[in-house]
Amino acid sequence: MNETVNPKTLPVSDKPLALAILAMGGQGGGVLADWIVGLAEEQGWMAQSTSVPGVAQRTGATIYYIEMLPARNGVSPIFSLMPTPGDVDVVLAAELMEAGRSVLRGLVTPDKTTLIASTHRSFAVGEKEKPGDGTGDPTVVVGATDFAARRTIAFDMDTLALKNGSVISASMFGALAAADVLPFPKEAFEATIRGGGKGVEPSLRAFNAAFERARAKPRDEVSASPPKRFDAMPETAGHPELDRLVHRLRAEFPEAAWPLLFAGARKLTDFQDPAYAGEYLDRVGKLLALDRANGGEERDYAFTVQAAKYVAVAMAYDDVIRVADLKTRGSRFDRVRKEVGVKQDQILYMTEYMHPRMEEVCGTLPKGLGLWIESRPGLFAWLDRRINKGRRVQTGTLFWFLALYALAALRRTRRGTLRHLREAEHREAWLKAATSLLSGNYDLAVEVINNRRLVKGYSDTHARGLSKFDRVMSALETLAGREDGAAWMKRLRQAALLDENGIALDGALKTVATL
Repeated sequence: MNETVNPKTLPVSDKPLALAILAMGGQGGGVLADWIVGLAEEQGWMAQSTSVPGVAQRTGATIYYIEMLPARNGVSPIFSLMPTPGDVDVVLAAELMEAGRSVLRGLVTPDKTTLIASTHRSFAVGEKEKPGDGTGDPTVVVGATDFAARRTIAFDMDTLALKNGSVISASMFGALAAADVLPFPKEAFEATIRGGGKGVEPSLRAFNAAFERARAKPRDEVSASPPKRFDAMPETAGHPELDRLVHRLRAEFPEAAWPLLFAGARKLTDFQDPAYAGEYLDRVGKLLALDRANGGEERDYAFTVQAAKYVAVAMAYDDVIRVADLKTRGSRFDRVRKEVGVKQDQILYMTEYMHPRMEEVCGTLPKGLGLWIESRPGLFAWLDRRINKGRRVQTGTLFWFLALYALAALRRTRRGTLRHLREAEHREAWLKAATSLLSGNYDLAVEVINNRRLVKGYSDTHARGLSKFDRVMSALETLAGREDGAAWMKRLRQAALLDENGIALDGALKTVATL
């Protein structure tokens, strides 16, 4: 018996185009997904978008999944709600490590997937919490995508978007248009942006910039460690006292040390004042004289160059005054307003978490008063019970802003505080240990200077850093007479930077003890 079949009931067997967007909170992944769906529907296609929030991954990574098909006689297809490994045509990753995760999940395949990724980094908590450089190696991700993807478009889309006053979703939309993986003209993409009605002009600028960039150079070179760049030392700094510092740098110090010395002088002027930066140059000048006397010129003044860096770090220590200063600067409020997209008619409140200890309070007091309190354990403990607790401070309120502003104003009296006294004593002991090695073991002296990298932060972080510094320096007597002492000192420092609790350092110190 013949059966009449209504064409509208026939199943649609065409494979839909599948796109996956991996983005974090604030990167506009939802906006990008809406643009793509809107674009498809405007061109007569059927499309569906879903999103799956991730677990706490930095600010919360989300996978947006889109499937689309041309309209087929009014028949509504059944789209999938989740991406299937090996079945995704386009993956858009709003951050480099998210591109790596898309490869690990199997969403990127060499036979069909076009990968569009931004090469900038938004560091994960696991990367930030390590004492040393805990950042993931971006070259590993790039290498994986070379094998995993059929085609890759990768460049810094975030920076490009910021330069054009927009957000990364607009530049990713431009890269998608340039990839020619969707059968829609560029004009249709632009019309979709215009249809959004918000931030149209900046979005179009970022879109077109990314489109041209993807067509001209679809891939950026990514290195394991980005090159360090220093601002060029100007002929004049625009202020009489700063000009004197610049002229002094050129006249008294070797050119190899200029970039770090200028950066250090600028940092210390911001930290305290030009006179304090002058003290810094005085101290490094004395180290330079010792360096010259011990063959530093033949070694490109390696000791002086490293001292220029770490003496500045040591003198610009993080104390309560510095923290309060940074948190109440107008530039910080402007930066946060820009980052979170605060509008002109909106009020911004920032909540800081602070956990002061009595040690920080005594350090901020005049040295005589601070020592007097510390010499009375009963009084110190009584005060610490009332001070040593976590507080959530809203710097947008008048009370807390004025409190922090008043603390920041104490920078004028910083040289008389107990913390400054102890920092100066520690700095001089460290430099004395380093200079005592110059004549006998130059390379080890340089590594002792580099050990200052272990000391950073304030409060508990500073205390842990000092402890590690002291433990690494405890091996100096053993290593001073060895030709490979510098290499062992470097290994100890690297071990100290591997973990917060110093477990790797414990093992390294046991090894040194057997030498």
